Amino acid sequence: MKKLLPILSILALFSSSCVENKAEEKKNTETVKIEKPSTKLPIEKLSLPNGFEVNVFAEDIPNARSLARGEKGTIFVGNRKEDKVWALVDSDQDGYADDRYVIAEGLSMPNGVALKDGNLYVAEVNRILRFDDIEANLKNPPKPVVIYDKFPTERHHGWKYIAFGPDGKLYIPVGAPCNICKSDDPQFASITRMNDDGSDFEVYAHGVRNTVGFDWHPETGQLWFTDNGRDMMGDDIPDCELNVATEKGQHFGYPYWHAGDVEDPEFGKGTKSEDYIDPVQKMGAHVAPLGMSFYTGDMFPELYKKSVFVAEHGSWNRSKKSGYKVSLVLLDGNKSEIFQPFIEGWLNEETQKQWGRPVDVLEQPDGSLLISDDFAGAIYRVTYKK
Repeated sequence: MKKLLPILSILALFSSSCVENKAEEKKNTETVKIEKPSTKLPIEKLSLPNGFEVNVFAEDIPNARSLARGEKGTIFVGNRKEDKVWALVDSDQDGYADDRYVIAEGLSMPNGVALKDGNLYVAEVNRILRFDDIEANLKNPPKPVVIYDKFPTERHHGWKYIAFGPDGKLYIPVGAPCNICKSDDPQFASITRMNDDGSDFEVYAHGVRNTVGFDWHPETGQLWFTDNGRDMMGDDIPDCELNVATEKGQHFGYPYWHAGDVEDPEFGKGTKSEDYIDPVQKMGAHVAPLGMSFYTGDMFPELYKKSVFVAEHGSWNRSKKSGYKVSLVLLDGNKSEIFQPFIEGWLNEETQKQWGRPVDVLEQPDGSLLISDDFAGAIYRVTYKK
């Protein structure tokens, strides 16, 4: 593994400023045994800071996207291009998944997965499903309960990341149904929330073009989220964003202003940038930040406590590719102090070819991190040893 910015150097810097689709009930309930991950993925190309190590937790999980963990340790995996939701079990606790189950199939973009009270929630394009007592029924998953089915059916930015907040509510983003447009439906370009039974639906944050990852600050409980900037304004503008919503009802600029200071040529005229919330961190144009997570574990050095890990999925239309890495954001309150790569190497800068694209970040109880990769169809596990 190559060495990035040394830990002591970081410490020195940081210390200076402190459409409805019916789900089919699972038919084949046999367990699929997974061999220990092979070496077919070139993880030796990945660069991490000294002391950190990355291994393969699971392979051959097509289009592995959003991750969620059950109380018994089951890792649930959603996807955007496939029609299934998977469950992975590391039965011997050795850091590798031993068993794989298909929880449901025949779904429409089941990207989002979340758990509450032992129940698995899955987000399709226009509805939310609930699979009750899921970890006790991995071999024979129950028929899902539809708790909400009134989301738009547009598939452009229609895949959803979901998570339960500290208030017990389920948060669900609704992406803009376009690259750039203004819709009369307030659901579009927003983050919504509801009770776990689908009641009390409301829009929580406005002007959010397309977020596919969020988390809550471990101390303040405030909602932090990534947002993907618009396309077709060139290679270098606008930046993608890391944002914080300090209260309900805030507007984050789309489609009028991007990244706080870029006026939209189609919709910005006659508006003021100061009317919208600026990002905490500009992340670069077209890097496509998706999953993010605050680190609260004890495995990594103290420096990383309450810092943010962000999976940059990577650009698709930039003349020279950007992203394709996991970044680290060190904070002082709600201000970004340091923004730098944490894991690189999925993209070959010279050939401009990638072998992987990180999507989501999930902290484990032992302090390790799981990172999904929809391009390689894999999930990695990051650990630290002094």
